[in-house]
Amino acid sequence: MFDYMLTARRVKDGAFSPEPGPARYLRIPTGETDPGPQHAVTAVRKWFSEVREKADSQPRGPSVSAKGDVLFYVHGFNVTRAVALMRQRQLEENLRAEGWQGIVVGFDWPSDNSVLNYLEDRSDGAQVADQLVTKGLKQLANTPPEECRTNIHILAHSAGAYVTLTAFTRAIQHSEVFKSPWRIGQVAIVSGDISARSLSAGHDRSAAMFDRIMRLTNYQNPFDNVLAVSNAKRLGTSPRVGRVGLPDDAHPKAVNVNVGAFFGELDPEDLTHDTGGNFPHSFY
Repeated sequence: MFDYMLTARRVKDGAFSPEPGPARYLRIPTGETDPGPQHAVTAVRKWFSEVREKADSQPRGPSVSAKGDVLFYVHGFNVTRAVALMRQRQLEENLRAEGWQGIVVGFDWPSDNSVLNYLEDRSDGAQVADQLVTKGLKQLANTPPEECRTNIHILAHSAGAYVTLTAFTRAIQHSEVFKSPWRIGQVAIVSGDISARSLSAGHDRSAAMFDRIMRLTNYQNPFDNVLAVSNAKRLGTSPRVGRVGLPDDAHPKAVNVNVGAFFGELDPEDLTHDTGGNFPHSFY
């Protein structure tokens, strides 16, 4: 039994470092808790075939897909490799408990384990964002219809939303990617660390993404204190969509879910597992 992850970390001294590097495809045994270079595979086509086959072989639950569903999970800043894998596994377990029958694949980008590295992490995220599309999403989605009808989705957390938006923007700079007919099903953003106005209809920042997806759901927690700090780093001029919600002129493909009332009823002491981070920002 394996978990699958696409990482864009550089290998240094035999281990992954918090710096950008070429994409590697990981096949992580269930018992392992910290992804490493030893889990990388060289047979990339086989990696994609295994992901598709695992998704397509799941019992069919409530889905509009012709076959299976693959959800790419894009983590945020201040996340170690081990925490990224833990959240990926917990996400898949929770979704299955709700009746979803797809599989979760992680996209791991260089995000150091210090809040002080926040701005550097965003720069690193921009450097590797195009690998999410060119080395991941496009490879799964852009196959002949008779070979693959797997539905591809994205869930982006925190600065992972920044990486995701940047990925779609950078994708149109690659002519072979721009001209191909690949599509993404649903995108969900939780604790999104991007400006609310960037999801307005016609905004340059998100236009490329909305051209390729079918629907976007933004989950807003007005009590997210991490995003309040994020605002402070920007001198308070750019409210984050994960805290204030979608703008009034949001793109028609986007919908907003305010989870403030639900969050207000939660007690961190009742958790059955560690969220691996700040509770108001990571409880999702």
